Amino acid sequence: MAATASPYGLVPVKNADGSAYNGARDAFSISSSSGNIGYGSVVFLHDGVVTLSLKSGSANNGNNFGAAANIGALGVFVGCEYINSEGQLIFSQYFPTGTTGATAYVVTDPGVTFQAQAAGAVASTVLGHNVHFSEDQASGKTNTTTGKSTMALAAAETTDCAFKIVGFSDRGESVAGDTATDLLVKFNPNYHSMLNATVGSAS
Repeated sequence: MAATASPYGLVPVKNADGSAYNGARDAFSISSSSGNIGYGSVVFLHDGVVTLSLKSGSANNGNNFGAAANIGALGVFVGCEYINSEGQLIFSQYFPTGTTGATAYVVTDPGVTFQAQAAGAVASTVLGHNVHFSEDQASGKTNTTTGKSTMALAAAETTDCAFKIVGFSDRGESVAGDTATDLLVKFNPNYHSMLNATVGSAS
């Protein structure tokens, strides 16, 4: 059971048609000034390059992932590659801040279902409710040993926020109502840039 809090951000598990996630992703340049970006972090475009979103997705205003209402996230970061100071090509689950010339891999398909852990117990009765991150994302929310995000989801909401709860994890022994429930979620339309017509902002 998911009785211990060990959040891991957003992990892609299913495609829009319900089939297992097949690894589809898009490549983008990363801003060297972005904070550390872990596998499972939400990212957005800033001046055409990938940047860690510093928002929680708690409302469609300044807390939307794109830093303004109706802009939203580019998607979920799932790794990167770059040349290190020794001239070696590095493939990494996380992006170390300050790295130049890096390429990010991002799951941009808004139909993908992600698994994420909640910061507390979530009952099966809230299936179909909304949820957001329990706190703002930040550079320090990446485990640089595992390369994974350490973001968790908050309690279920009936108000407008980032993700829709579409199910509960069927992997391992995790079940609805566990102390740290593993949820299946999708982006709500206004929180994903591929689902709305608003032009992205540089802010």
